[in-house]
Amino acid sequence: MAKMNQVQFQAGMSLDQFMALYGKQAQCEEALERCRWPGGFACRHCGARQHYVVWHGKAKTFQCCACRRQSTLTGGTIFHSSKLPLTKWFQAMYFLTQAKNNVSALELKRLIGVCYRSAWRVKHKLLEVMAQREAGRQLEGRVEVDDAYLGGARPGGKRGRGSPNKVPFIAAVQTDDDGRPQLAVFSQVKTFGRADVAAWAGAHLAASSVVVSDGLDCFAAVTSAGASHTPEVVGTQRKSSDMPCFKWINIVLGNLKTATNGTYHAFNFRKYGHRYLAEAQYRFNRRFDLSAILRRFLYAAAATGRRTEASLRLADEDQR
Repeated sequence: MAKMNQVQFQAGMSLDQFMALYGKQAQCEEALERCRWPGGFACRHCGARQHYVVWHGKAKTFQCCACRRQSTLTGGTIFHSSKLPLTKWFQAMYFLTQAKNNVSALELKRLIGVCYRSAWRVKHKLLEVMAQREAGRQLEGRVEVDDAYLGGARPGGKRGRGSPNKVPFIAAVQTDDDGRPQLAVFSQVKTFGRADVAAWAGAHLAASSVVVSDGLDCFAAVTSAGASHTPEVVGTQRKSSDMPCFKWINIVLGNLKTATNGTYHAFNFRKYGHRYLAEAQYRFNRRFDLSAILRRFLYAAAATGRRTEASLRLADEDQR
């Protein structure tokens, strides 16, 4: 009998536990206040701590005694100016962090009971939090890397690698001394050219990394970041899936593509692909403690500045 995978079978946070902690607006406000100001209120304009509370209807406002400027609980965070109650945001954060697979905006609409446009806005703002949190992720030690494509042809469109909705990305998995996967990075790139791979390596590989890749020429460029490179050539008589050195990158990539293809069918991969990759990366890198992932995500959401819908709908500059 195979040994039980403790990561997959961990308890996580049940729906009952979530509702007990965050089922009411007041509970969500208290949790956000603790995350935003763990040492007590601090003015985001001058840093002073002395303040008094002013109520504008049901809106709690903090007025700084030093500069007299007012700050709301959600002002300057990812929740800035949202008309939705925090309970809806917390529900969305719960479903996005606890699900092993992805949750589409259409499914989120049904789960939290909002219109589709609101669900899309909430989801992409939360994905932006994940993307910002994972932007500086670096891998070290032994790292398996592979080239991959996200997306595919739209109805009536071109198929194959030339599809305008099929974008290249690099997948990398860091393993420990026992060969188990620890961390991952999924990065959308313009091309699989040496210059793009070198830029990727400089951002996401520590100099101590030992990179294991297939025979694709571009991966030799990881040495520009100080990393070592061990190519394992995959020929016509040799499949990477049969090679133990690529075990985890194949498993992780297979799971990512299954989850993506099974959930998303109509979005613009070239425009929004970097956020969906960040979503998978964020959850994978925090999978060891599902009971704490929501609380950690709330800290990240409180620290991420406001994002307008217009900015969310712009194509990422680096991916154009």
